[in-house]
Amino acid sequence: MADLVQLLTSNPLARQLGVPQPTRLRRGRDLPTGPVVLGAAGGAPTLVRRTLDVLGVAADDALVDTPQTRVTETTDEGRTRQVPAPYPGTVGAVLVDATAATAIEDLEALRGVLRPALRALEASGRVVVVGVEPETAGGPVAVAVQQALEGVVRSVGKELRKGATANLVRVDLLTDAPTTATDLASTLSFLLEGRSAYVSGQVLHVGHADEARVREITSERPFEGQVVVVTGAGRGIGASIAETFARDGAMVVAVDVPAGGEGLSQVANRIGGTALQLDITAADAGQRIAGHVAQRFGDAARIHTIVHNAGITRDRLLVNTDEERWGSVLEVNLAAQVRINEVLLDPDLPGGLDDGGRIVGVASTSGIAGNRGQANYAASKAGVIGLVRAMGADERLAARGITVNAVAPGFIETEMTAKIPVATREIGRRINSLQQGGRPVDVAETIAWFAQPASAAVTGRVLRVCGQSQLGA
Repeated sequence: MADLVQLLTSNPLARQLGVPQPTRLRRGRDLPTGPVVLGAAGGAPTLVRRTLDVLGVAADDALVDTPQTRVTETTDEGRTRQVPAPYPGTVGAVLVDATAATAIEDLEALRGVLRPALRALEASGRVVVVGVEPETAGGPVAVAVQQALEGVVRSVGKELRKGATANLVRVDLLTDAPTTATDLASTLSFLLEGRSAYVSGQVLHVGHADEARVREITSERPFEGQVVVVTGAGRGIGASIAETFARDGAMVVAVDVPAGGEGLSQVANRIGGTALQLDITAADAGQRIAGHVAQRFGDAARIHTIVHNAGITRDRLLVNTDEERWGSVLEVNLAAQVRINEVLLDPDLPGGLDDGGRIVGVASTSGIAGNRGQANYAASKAGVIGLVRAMGADERLAARGITVNAVAPGFIETEMTAKIPVATREIGRRINSLQQGGRPVDVAETIAWFAQPASAAVTGRVLRVCGQSQLGA
């Protein structure tokens, strides 16, 4: 059935009446077509400029410095004022290095860079501001200024149109292991490319990693020869995750319950992977996954990435939720992950998780904001967030180069969301800055970014893939 609301809002009369029109988002590995504007707030854009060099963006390909030309503008009240002239032509992205912003006046420099660039931003353009963790910035004013960057970026994300996004990246500079351009490159590449189409208004953190493990930053097949395990891979988001990793060179082990065996086999055959029918709540699920990897790929084979995507919902108001309905959701969505991780993290287990490996969980915006009738589901997904934060801080995992992260999807167009009552579905689709639902590939691309070898400096993080939904933080 056609999307009735979309038909009603996309006709010429709706446009004339000013009804917001969803924009076809730029997806995939395509970069913005227009030039990149590089500016600074508080100092020279040293780190971001070096990162662009790592990514192969030549200095003369960027407009570096805030334009000095000013023009006269008439306000709504009829007054005139001098404002920075718009950038010439169309801008593909605007990057601002605000790592040295410590004074309130530096926020004016940020505004001075953003304002003219935003007016020229192309469809699916990008705004990325790079700052530091506020508590590391110095005195109270410096902390306040760095925290203010979050307010600016989240607000700008809600003002942008035509599929453009805005995000904030925080780095470590005043620590024993400062973030380098190589550390930042993977994240900046992801945010500039279409892979981040449904990520906006978010705050990411990039630390520092052993650079020997940071490689293939811009490779289109960063998982060549690597084993990747995806649970819940028989359909929907899980199938898209499996397809994305296979596209990027991985040998995928697609896992799902026996009841979903037919869809699982179709996915595995389509991507050239292997299928493992398994109930992840089984006590020996971790051993069976490792055994399958060792059997199919050899005793020396190890898992590079495990994606914990499998999950269920059993919605009911808490007052009507019995023990079985409560426990089954927590068992599948959280407890099974804990048990499987414990097994696969054994460094001596054939087919276990390799050094430099990745664990990626799938949380939900419901785990951040809660949702009526989903106390069990929200508990399980909030639990995933807590698990990621705790494991990301584990020094034993850090010593092995293992990262642990999660995505928190918002409204994603799947068979499951298609069954939601029409009014609720339409609200879910449009209560975000991009005014549309996301696609399974948006979740998959974000997971693949977390997992790629070049993202070793990102761990213990939860990134919302929600189009900057109005729900939650």
